[in-house]
Parts: sequence; structure tokens; C-alpha cells
Amino acid sequence: MQDVAVIEDPAAAEASLDPMRTRLLAALNEPGSATMLAARVGLPRQKVNYHLRTLERHGLVELVEERRKGNVTERVLRATAASYVISPVALAAIQPDPARSPDKLSARWLLALASRLVRDVGLLITASTKARKRVATFAVDGEVRFASAADRAAFAEELAGAVTQLVSKYHDESAPGGRTHRVVVAVHPSVGAAEPKES
Repeated sequence: MQDVAVIEDPAAAEASLDPMRTRLLAALNEPGSATMLAARVGLPRQKVNYHLRTLERHGLVELVEERRKGNVTERVLRATAASYVISPVALAAIQPDPARSPDKLSARWLLALASRLVRDVGLLITASTKARKRVATFAVDGEVRFASAADRAAFAEELAGAVTQLVSKYHDESAPGGRTHRVVVAVHPSVGAAEPKES
């Protein structure tokens, strides 16, 4: 079982968003049969079987084993991943495009960048999984508490300068065998903290 799987197929995305199928996926972190799951979720076994076959058809669950019980063969399934991310590729015609309105202070532009990040890293994960290779990535995640909006603006300016300096230092357009990497740095208010909103 993978830790995170990327859903790129629109039909698989639609299948995964059904509330009952989402419950079944969560329950299938541990292998289970339709009979076991029916008791957990309070649905008839036939209905659970229908949902499981849909999830299996889209590669969201996989067969672990088949057990013979009298005249019946019980299929034991598990989710293919502990969690799933739906890539913007699943909405190809309407996925956000950061090039449409590049405004470094816009939350919508940040969201479009984040969407592209999910799409690109998702595609890399899908390709690397097929090739049985790791993807070379790096990320930093942290929090900073600003005393004022002026401090936040100064921080953003210094951060942009430091990143620009690092990019200038290490970027080599003519390096034979070099590989281009995308750098995304974002600053946004933390979500979930019960604090007064700052303008």
C-alpha cells in the first residue's frame, strides 16, 4: 500500500468522491471483505460489493486474497493507498493556470501555483512509481508569527531577495545533463488558529 496515491483519471476521481466509497476506502486501510464492510457501514453486502467493484475498476482498491467459504468465494480487498490526492489533471480543461494572472500578492494566484505543484508532483510520482525510482524533491514547512503587516511585507521582500540570489548562484543554463527544477515559495496565514484576522 502506498502512503499517498495521485488520482489523475476523471472517472476515478468521480468514483472516489462518492461519500460511501470514501468511507469504504478509509475502512480498507486494513484488508476486508464486502461482508465485513457491510456490517461496519450499515449497508447490504450487495450494495457494498457494487461500490467495491467500482473502486477496484478504477485502481483504488486491490484484491489481497480470495477465501473459499462453503459454496461462496469471499474476496478480501484493501485500498491501494492510505490517502489520495486528486490531481488537477483530472479537470484538465478547467484546471487553474498561474500564467493567467500572475500577481504574487493574490491568494488566487497562490492557489493556482499550488494546483500546478500538485499536478506536477503528481505526474512525477506516477511516472516514478511505474519506473520504480524515487523523485528528487525538497520542501520546507514552518510557521512564523509577524508582529505587524509591515514586518510581513519586509519578510516577503527579504525572502524573495534570498531566493533570487540562490537561483542566480546555482542556475546553469548551459550545464550538460542538467535538469531544470521548479522552485515555489509561499507565505500564507495559518489556517485553524483562533486569532483575530490581520489585514
